[in-house]
Amino acid sequence: LLCFITTSSFDALHKYYVSTTNIEYAEDEQSLQIITRIFIDDLEKLLQERYGFEPKLASKEESPLTDQFLQKYFTQKLKIKVNGEEVSLVLLGKKYEQDLVKCFIEVPNVTAVNSIAVQNQLLFEIFEDQQNIVHIKINGQRKSFLLIRENDKGLLKF
Repeated sequence: LLCFITTSSFDALHKYYVSTTNIEYAEDEQSLQIITRIFIDDLEKLLQERYGFEPKLASKEESPLTDQFLQKYFTQKLKIKVNGEEVSLVLLGKKYEQDLVKCFIEVPNVTAVNSIAVQNQLLFEIFEDQQNIVHIKINGQRKSFLLIRENDKGLLKF
């Protein structure tokens, strides 16, 4: 009985570290539209450890510096190349849904996508078991890949 309780408690306490990033090419707007979903508590921990401030996400006391630090972080840890050229990410904003934060990012001035390379290192520096799922939709084609610390890049050709 003690063994069962200990094992059950361990499973209940186990936490998965995962983010999901959706990248879609909007041909009519000539932009990549990106939505990244991250658990609020994971993002808070990251911002506290990396930048040394208390963001107090999803609260009335949220720091006004949060978006600046998020823009800086995404620029450093989410790298995208379109047709072999690295592009700049623009954080448009964020929205909270239950225990997640959805970050809305855009890459403007993308006239065509023949290939896309994604390097996603989000949260790798604080969670050893972090996994980043990337879903891409370009020209009606959908593809996905799972990125981990040891394999943080993916390349697709269209």
